[in-house]
Amino acid sequence: MNHYVMDYETNVNCFLGVFEHYKTDEVKVFTIGKLRNDIEELLEFFKENQELNQWHISFNGLAFDAQITEYILRNAKWLKTLDGEEVAEKIYAKAQDCIDRSSRRDFQEWSEKNISIKQIDIFKLNHWDNPAKRSSLKWIQCGMRWDNVQDMPIHHTTKIDTVEQLKEIASYCRNDVSSTKNIMKLCAKEIRLRKDLTDEYDIRLFSASEPRISKELFLYFLEKETGIPKWELKKLRTYRRQIEVSDIILPYINFDGVPQFEDLLRNFKDLVINGNNTKGAFSYSVKYRGVKTDFGLGGVHGAKRGVYIPDDHMTIMSSDVVSFYPNLAIRNGWAPAHLPREAFCKLYEWFFDERKKIPKSDPRNYVYKIILNSTYGLSNDENSFLYDPELTMKITINGQLSLMMLYVQLAEKVPGCIPIMQNTDGVEMMIPKKHTELYMQVCKEWEDATKLKLEHDEYAKLIVPDCNNYIGIFKNGNTKCKGRFETEKALHKNASHLVVPKALYEFFVNGVKPEDYILTNKNIFDYCGQRKIIGNWKFKRSYVDNGQVIKEDLQKTLRYYVSNKGDKIIKENIGDGREVNLEAGRWQQTIFNTFQEKAWEDYDIDYKFYLDKINREIKAMQPELFKVQLSLF
Repeated sequence: MNHYVMDYETNVNCFLGVFEHYKTDEVKVFTIGKLRNDIEELLEFFKENQELNQWHISFNGLAFDAQITEYILRNAKWLKTLDGEEVAEKIYAKAQDCIDRSSRRDFQEWSEKNISIKQIDIFKLNHWDNPAKRSSLKWIQCGMRWDNVQDMPIHHTTKIDTVEQLKEIASYCRNDVSSTKNIMKLCAKEIRLRKDLTDEYDIRLFSASEPRISKELFLYFLEKETGIPKWELKKLRTYRRQIEVSDIILPYINFDGVPQFEDLLRNFKDLVINGNNTKGAFSYSVKYRGVKTDFGLGGVHGAKRGVYIPDDHMTIMSSDVVSFYPNLAIRNGWAPAHLPREAFCKLYEWFFDERKKIPKSDPRNYVYKIILNSTYGLSNDENSFLYDPELTMKITINGQLSLMMLYVQLAEKVPGCIPIMQNTDGVEMMIPKKHTELYMQVCKEWEDATKLKLEHDEYAKLIVPDCNNYIGIFKNGNTKCKGRFETEKALHKNASHLVVPKALYEFFVNGVKPEDYILTNKNIFDYCGQRKIIGNWKFKRSYVDNGQVIKEDLQKTLRYYVSNKGDKIIKENIGDGREVNLEAGRWQQTIFNTFQEKAWEDYDIDYKFYLDKINREIKAMQPELFKVQLSLF
């Protein structure tokens, strides 16, 4: 099959489309404008795509590129009567309409099912259109260490009058297409899964995010279970003017007279939540056994900073609730109020039970996991047929209180128990080894009371600055790194200065001195930071030329590293002219949007910047190392 990774550039009087074969190096470039008019050739190519069932693969194509393709196809006869510049102007107007609709969060003119050439949208597939994960192609290029992170070199309002301008735009567009193709390869497993699901259930899921897969498949099975047509289920919602928390707290919740948590329970019971806006409606903290624990409506978080290494008499236990939020709903028979409760609960439990029977290597295991985990989130999504904020609050509030019951019971009943951390669905405790059996007995009593199940493991070492950032070394030698200790990042996450978490890992896990590790790491990308402009700001490069300070505008997404010689990168507020250094202090930066291979010493890295970051983390965890003159630092 011949499918094509593609991208369009739309200037006010010039249109350019680049299509690269999804497997080979074959590239097709179409230009429409003052200098040439490939409208006939482009339409012939589209006709071939349709007749041979060839797909277009894009980054945000469903909301932009595919809309333009559809516009060209539906207006082909008329567009062929115009000259190249006129055609480009019409396409540009449509492009601006697409952008305006996206800005207003309006629907585009043509839905996916009405688009003539089938699409795979890598942007939507990865849910990078979600506010929590929103990412541009340039940002993802940084994350995957692409050689060339480049913004459009010519503003879209600029008229294209020369061959040189056209070559510059074509080079830029080809770079975007090549990087999109690389993302496609990284997502090959996810694309195959969506193809299999599309074929099996006859639901168009090629560009579906995980929450959408969950929504569509739950709809599919719920229609079969209830006999209610999908179109009717999709219209259902339960709106809540207010939610009285005292009415939804499970009867088994109790804290055995521990005053801090009895107060917590009373505060929850006194709470009345605005059903139309649950964000930020509750904030409460408890200090118990030296650990501060924070509560909200979304989850519980608490940790006591430290480096925990058990001796011969102690062990660190980790106990996590199995599929916590789904099982809270399943075991308590909860469902959105507008759906048949018995059918919903039966189906939800079926997904859970079926997943346990299926090996993790089977794609269905992952699909059922998506459905189980996403359903909770969709209950608080007004665009979902599962919307019922009371169900969300039942799960999150009772989840916190149930977990705190376990936390308190272990701390109160296991002699010598030292609480370390709690985070949404599990607890970490250091206990005397001789009381391991008692620990497990308390856990079993909690399981019996809640009808939930726990999974247990043991750490050999735990490094905890806070509950969202830690390194855990299990007794079997495996490790878990969270937050700023992650040495590998998902593509949408900020992967700046990865040499820092890598050095911290080597120090805390393997005892390697930071200055020794950093001299062995010769991957320039590990030293790079990535930043993007948000709001009414712009990046500028500040440097001295012939005694004068020059400030030069930079693109919206930057990749750079800290060097002994270089420039100062600043952020300037467009409104009031305020300036902020990208890296506070004396540090200078080398912009590295375009990869340059050099002899290592020629990169001129300022190692002190990175060592300072590493040592600050170590000092925060083990200040005693800095109280004496050690060769370590």
